[in-house]
Amino acid sequence: FHTEFCYLIFEVFMITFLLTLERWAQRFAKVNREVMMNSFLKALRESVPESLREFQADLLAVDCHHNYVNREFHFGEDLLITRKGAVCAEKGRYGIIPGSMGAKSFIVQGKGNAESYNSCSHGAGRLMSRSEAKRRFSVEEHMRATSQVECRKDRDVIDETPMAYKPIDKVMAAQNDLVEI
Repeated sequence: FHTEFCYLIFEVFMITFLLTLERWAQRFAKVNREVMMNSFLKALRESVPESLREFQADLLAVDCHHNYVNREFHFGEDLLITRKGAVCAEKGRYGIIPGSMGAKSFIVQGKGNAESYNSCSHGAGRLMSRSEAKRRFSVEEHMRATSQVECRKDRDVIDETPMAYKPIDKVMAAQNDLVEI
């Protein structure tokens, strides 16, 4: 009995255990998103005039999450795909790609690009780290950049200021082979 085999068994056990926890967390998060959407729709229906309450908000609900691991089949292999700051862009699948605070966001449909493992970005992406943004920008600059946006405008959110992110139009142009707007 080799000691290396013990490590292999332990590693396989830990990977299996962690993937089980990750799948549970994904299911929990999906149910949570559904509960939030249903609560929002209920509140919306209750707040609009009765003549507008019959609208069909459930025709297309885009359920799009990022930062997860999924078992998928690519290039003839069963793989664990980690999407960190990325979303699934399988052919025909809808997704959401947000811009920075105050910038436009996009509802997209995946093109199923195999070279990207059916993935695309989950947003504009940072131009700089959070700490660099906090060093570089003032509350006044953040207030000017978000003057038309209803959001917090204090020191604690400087790292989310629009200047810390890439321009969303350039990001979308760079991934036009991955998604359709």
